[in-house]
Amino acid sequence: MGEGYVLEWLDTLISVKLNPVKTNVTLLNSEDIISFRNCFQNEKNKIMNAIKSLVFRIDDESKIKSAIKLYYCSLIVLFDQALKNQIQNSEYPQLKQVSEEVIVIINDILFLIENRFGNYLGVQIRLPITYLEPVVKELLTRITEVEQQLNNYPAFKPVAAITIQVLKNFLNYPSAEHSVTFQEVEYVKELCSEMKHLKYSEGNQTFLLLDELLIYMNFNSRQYFENLVQRLKIEMNSYETEEETMEWLLFCFKSFKQLPKKSGVIFNTQQPDLKKSLNNWFRQEISYFEKKRYFSLNQKNFRSQKVPSKKSKQKVTCDLSTDQTGLIIRAADELRILLAKSMSEVFKTIVPHLSTPHKKDLSYDGMRSKSYAAEERDKQIAIKTLQRIIKKIEEY
Repeated sequence: MGEGYVLEWLDTLISVKLNPVKTNVTLLNSEDIISFRNCFQNEKNKIMNAIKSLVFRIDDESKIKSAIKLYYCSLIVLFDQALKNQIQNSEYPQLKQVSEEVIVIINDILFLIENRFGNYLGVQIRLPITYLEPVVKELLTRITEVEQQLNNYPAFKPVAAITIQVLKNFLNYPSAEHSVTFQEVEYVKELCSEMKHLKYSEGNQTFLLLDELLIYMNFNSRQYFENLVQRLKIEMNSYETEEETMEWLLFCFKSFKQLPKKSGVIFNTQQPDLKKSLNNWFRQEISYFEKKRYFSLNQKNFRSQKVPSKKSKQKVTCDLSTDQTGLIIRAADELRILLAKSMSEVFKTIVPHLSTPHKKDLSYDGMRSKSYAAEERDKQIAIKTLQRIIKKIEEY
């Protein structure tokens, strides 16, 4: 990069001179400490100027990105070592101030990179602990505010409780066991912002507005996925027949596929994509019911081959259309001339034994439905037919 390794002095100071593993720090005297401190500002300015100037000196953006990431990762390594030095040298009062100043210098340089050149940093780069602590504190405050707001919407409460708890657990996870990345911090910030502006709307929807947001943000927490699947199963099991269940599944699957998903966003990179997991669940359930139905039909056909076929049902041909016949049966039911538990029962009992000149097999449910929306012409024909019957009876 032209100017050589600009971190050389700082690297040597942290990795060697202040490192009790490699140097007998008890031999450092006040003059050595003063010498170190006199160089701090100059070295800090030199590193910052080198980082800022490379953006203007290099035309290739990929090389700029590579150089910025290299600086940042190297500084994080030095930062971690500086923290170790501070802990191990805590028993030596003369090293206390110089150890603190070294950490401040690295923090300042990291802050410069994050704020001026953060777009060149890869999202998987981990955050240093001192930067992470205030960020986590701020995010936990935001999450608490979101929790209080969502509690105003009872329908959101179960889903909100799981989401909030997952986020809190993630942020409270020991830093020694999990290195938090830029991607994860930015994700939590954006999700909190979106949830804060979420408004509840009435309606018996399979997917709540909060579900739609979490699917959009690819909130692929295992706990949330299992909760959503459980809610879908409860609704699925509420239907009495397999046909109704299958119809709901297909409609729900269509609605789910129409939900948008933000590109390149994911909560937990170690877990499967949320929409892919849900897509697979729907396909498995639909496949199960299709196979079950296929098996049931095959069994039915197999049994029908063994049972002697019944004679076809004798039908009476009615010289009226389906709509006209339906009007007469409906009128007879409503006048209580024909008595049954319900009008549906009347149609169900009579219609299978009727046919028309144009149709052999009639639908009792279809005839009943059409009797409520008959055309004027059909009404007139039905009336004339009944008048002919009256006239005929009068001739007896």
